[in-house]
Amino acid sequence: MKRKLIAAIGIAGMMVSIAACGDSDNKSGGSDKGTDAKQLTVWLTVDAQNNWPALVKAADDAVAKKHPGLKIKHEYYGWPDKNTKLDAVLATDKAPDVVEMGNTEMLGYMVKGAFAPVDPSTFDNSGQWLDGLKASVTYEDKTYGVPYYAGGRVANWRKDVAASVGIKTPPKAYQELTADLDKIQKKEGAKFNAWYQPTRDWYAAMSFVYDAGGSIAKEEGGQWKANLSSPESLKGLNDFKSILDKYMHGDKTKDESDRYIVYGQGKSAMIFGAAWEGATAADPKNDKTGKLKDNLENFVMPGPSGKNIPVFLGGSDLAIPVKSKAQGLAAEWINAFTGSEGQKGLMAKGNLPNNKTDLATLKNDPATAVPATAAESNWFVPMAPGWGQVEKAQILQTMLQNIGTGKKSVEAAAKDADAAIDKVINTK
Repeated sequence: MKRKLIAAIGIAGMMVSIAACGDSDNKSGGSDKGTDAKQLTVWLTVDAQNNWPALVKAADDAVAKKHPGLKIKHEYYGWPDKNTKLDAVLATDKAPDVVEMGNTEMLGYMVKGAFAPVDPSTFDNSGQWLDGLKASVTYEDKTYGVPYYAGGRVANWRKDVAASVGIKTPPKAYQELTADLDKIQKKEGAKFNAWYQPTRDWYAAMSFVYDAGGSIAKEEGGQWKANLSSPESLKGLNDFKSILDKYMHGDKTKDESDRYIVYGQGKSAMIFGAAWEGATAADPKNDKTGKLKDNLENFVMPGPSGKNIPVFLGGSDLAIPVKSKAQGLAAEWINAFTGSEGQKGLMAKGNLPNNKTDLATLKNDPATAVPATAAESNWFVPMAPGWGQVEKAQILQTMLQNIGTGKKSVEAAAKDADAAIDKVINTK
């Protein structure tokens, strides 16, 4: 599921009025205010409407049973439309009581005071929330939402191409992976991508950075500072560059948006991306080789560090707008929807759960073991006040394109990116 990173800076003026009333409206922490409301309005994306409507109804029924006469209203939006609508109503009395947010969308809204804080202890499995998801709902030591579900990243390769050079099983270690890819590259020739890795894919590049012990930015003494020029981050960027140099022979200015299409054209042996990309490439609409069905294999991406590479966790969170008059009911509905029973239903639909306990159960099933294992090691963007205002994709993509095309050295490109990030990362 491809999501656009929608920064909240465009609603800064409107948010002034929200932040001004935040202290007086939020002393309940979203836990008991409005439990006697007669209506609850829940905004979700069309993913819930199309793929697990029964889970929505089950949450409705659970809350309505406790509050006879309660009317629960649902509105469903596509990802590009939701935030435009939300921005228009957040400072009015038309704000929804529950809203689904992409986890990368949360920060700008939390900084501007758009969401009510919640008490995590009142939600099922909160002590076991996946680290990357927990980070996405946490700002300045307060919790402003509840993780809903997650999506991870895995490696995927063609078994037939691997078998053509005598490889029968996916690699477990990074050195084994590169040795396998060297064999494939040599056999297939210079125009083939043993590993199709789009240069501007900052999610993949930052996985190498975090694997090496680096980070995009780090907090010291209450201030954030860009960290891409640290020795650890530079090692990760150099590891990423080596992949581009050795195995990526396509356009060095592309991002990952059409990676599954390129993969389906048979121009590569391996990708590292969202868990759905391999299956989508094998769809008859995208498979131009006619060979990908039952011929693709997911595996956990090993990292140069010797451990599984940390992956970016995408996913959704549920938040309660500060203007909601039914915050207590909203919290009850969120817990009914994302709690233990809800997570079972979401996992049955192919999603990763929001917590480590349920994630561990998926490792025992061969059908889900790879994405579940990969998700155990994860990272998330800096939760710095200005990160929601940083054109992060552009900054990181420019850095990576300069590295991949050789326009700048790794050190110079990282230094430029650090300078751009530092200009605004601490700005509220």
